[in-house]
Amino acid sequence: MDRIRIGVVGVGQIGKQHLENYSKIPGAELAAFCDIDEAELARVASLYGVTSTTTNFRELIMRDDIDAVDVCLHNNLHAPVAIAALQAGKHVYCEKPMAGSYRDAAAMLEAAKSCDRKLHIQLAFLYSRETRAAKLLIENGRLGKLYHARSTGYRRRGRPYVDGYGTLNFVRKDIAAGGALYDMGVYHISQLLYLMGMPKPLRISGKTYQETDMDANRRESGRYDVEELGLGLVRFEGGLTLDIIEAWAIHLNAFEGSCVVGSKGGIRLEPFSFHTTQDEILVDSTYNLGNAYTRWHDVHGSGDVYDSSQQHWIAVLQGRAPLLPTAEIALQTLLISEGIYLSDSLAREVSVDEVIKSSVSTAVNL
Repeated sequence: MDRIRIGVVGVGQIGKQHLENYSKIPGAELAAFCDIDEAELARVASLYGVTSTTTNFRELIMRDDIDAVDVCLHNNLHAPVAIAALQAGKHVYCEKPMAGSYRDAAAMLEAAKSCDRKLHIQLAFLYSRETRAAKLLIENGRLGKLYHARSTGYRRRGRPYVDGYGTLNFVRKDIAAGGALYDMGVYHISQLLYLMGMPKPLRISGKTYQETDMDANRRESGRYDVEELGLGLVRFEGGLTLDIIEAWAIHLNAFEGSCVVGSKGGIRLEPFSFHTTQDEILVDSTYNLGNAYTRWHDVHGSGDVYDSSQQHWIAVLQGRAPLLPTAEIALQTLLISEGIYLSDSLAREVSVDEVIKSSVSTAVNL
């Protein structure tokens, strides 16, 4: 396989996950690291045998021996680093969410197009066996005409920092830009948008909450100012709808998994099941996704191309597959999340045009 040399910006919690994933992918070579924490940068670099390190991301992106840059920073840092890397001629892989605002994400996609570089966003759920099986059933007409989907995400008490894990950078708007919707909702919403075929959103209604009790000292030190619960309803062109509930913390047992329904059938994604009617008999079906995965992987020859977000990225850069439209999906996901925030602030439904016009950059000036 062609060797793809990767430069990684950010070796913190998420960056370490990326590094471990790359270390297991044939053809991926970790070439250079960047982080402002010099001690941790040196420690992590030694673990992976990387000798090229810097605390200045601009030095890394200007290297002519790097094929792609992986951006593993907090949300409001994504756009400035990604755009600079694209303009430096590098392909870019970026953590989710795409950016802290729709405006910044749109600027990233425009930069990729104008620079003729590839931009890939980490949307891990697109590669799950459940998503792949659902996409196959939908494309083969098993659901008929799609008309509604539900995006659900659940944590009983799983707020970063205040509930005992992660840093306070996850719960401050000036760094993270959003809470539950940006942290976990991005996975579920993007998954449903992908399965629905990326319909054009028209209007959005939503509400956010931060009501669950938390430790007083953590509240004060964290300056927790993002949502722990996000709710939304999206109306799309053609009559499709999507409702959303995403919880970091809520006094309930687990929600049912996300679903998509059509005129002939419906799919529950977790646990995976298919529901339809045959000869006036209600049918509820389960699937052997392990066996399906084996056939997709080995019999039908897709191999590792869709095994994970990073494996897909390396395969694309090696010329073995076209890039899934993850940047476009991530951009639309941000549009919907920002629409929920705007609807909440105005206490009414908003149009997509209103969301786009009101969106402002939240990017940190580097």
